[in-house]
Amino acid sequence: MGIFPKVEQREAEQVIFCSDRASGLRAIIAIHSTVLGPALGGTRFRAYPDETEAIEDVLRLAQGMTSKAAAAGLDLGGGKAVIIGDPSTVKSEGLLRAYGRHLHTLRGRFVTAEDVGTCQADMDLLRSETPFVVGVSPQLGRTGDPSAMTARGVLRAMEAAAERLWGTRELRGRRVVISGIGKVGSALAALLVEAGSDVRISDVDGSALERLTRCLDVEIVPVADAHRLPCDVFAPCALGGVLDAVTAAELGCRVVVGSANNQLAEPGIAKVLDDAGVLYVPDFIANAGGLITVAGELHDTDPQETRRAVDRIYDSTSAVLALADAEHLTPAEAADRLAERRIVAARADGGSSSRMDTSPVAA
Repeated sequence: MGIFPKVEQREAEQVIFCSDRASGLRAIIAIHSTVLGPALGGTRFRAYPDETEAIEDVLRLAQGMTSKAAAAGLDLGGGKAVIIGDPSTVKSEGLLRAYGRHLHTLRGRFVTAEDVGTCQADMDLLRSETPFVVGVSPQLGRTGDPSAMTARGVLRAMEAAAERLWGTRELRGRRVVISGIGKVGSALAALLVEAGSDVRISDVDGSALERLTRCLDVEIVPVADAHRLPCDVFAPCALGGVLDAVTAAELGCRVVVGSANNQLAEPGIAKVLDDAGVLYVPDFIANAGGLITVAGELHDTDPQETRRAVDRIYDSTSAVLALADAEHLTPAEAADRLAERRIVAARADGGSSSRMDTSPVAA
């Protein structure tokens, strides 16, 4: 399939290819929708096997950001960016500055934040080239790394799922297996331990596992077995596609709630989980805390109001699960329907593109 059919299949508005020979930059920015407002999404830095996989990933992620912003009630569209290459070897100041200059040419049509392979320091550097960056460090007067708030939102989604299944949002004594203990997974583990949950962790990075066990009462389990372990909640917090036809059939949990994007390898897996009696909280509902946080930074929202907005992920999760029950849908279908209704209503109203504020973010 050529590039244009891929773009059209995902209904993306715009795809931008960025190149800089001097620094070796090769990046792709995908703007899926600006119907509700400027597109906001992270910049992922990853060694893709080839450009085709990079294009497919950025288009899929951008589409997910549109749904996430719409379902969270934000006046934002969806977009994503990927920088192709191994960040441990090719990331440099020159490369990031070149990317920042490309980003600036969009004049706020796309606003970015950190993602897999990028960090707060990278956002600070990008900010020296363009104001259209959020998640910048508190030393520069901004909110900083949103990972902790993403984890907080996932916890609220877990509580809503617990209320739906067991009649209480209490997570004390519940066994939770977290697959992937990066910044969000580690923060989630800390919150769950504080809540009294029995937490198991897995990751391909053995040193990260050891560091976490030194400060939290958690147990390490093998990556290959994480999804199979008998537990109450399985939390995918690494890269996407973890649930396919094989792994979905092997799940040992009652609920899947995690921070990873695109957890389902294909849409049909939602029905597989539903038929197996596994409650799946759609990833873009559960992991919206980070987006809500950086959106608050973009709009200069009071930090306490942003925190309350993240806590309302409990309510949005409950609404999705209630709609799924009422209309005999999978939770994934219900979440898509709620997001789509808001976007359709905005289109009927003329969209918010004409109201888009592309003025520089306050320094």
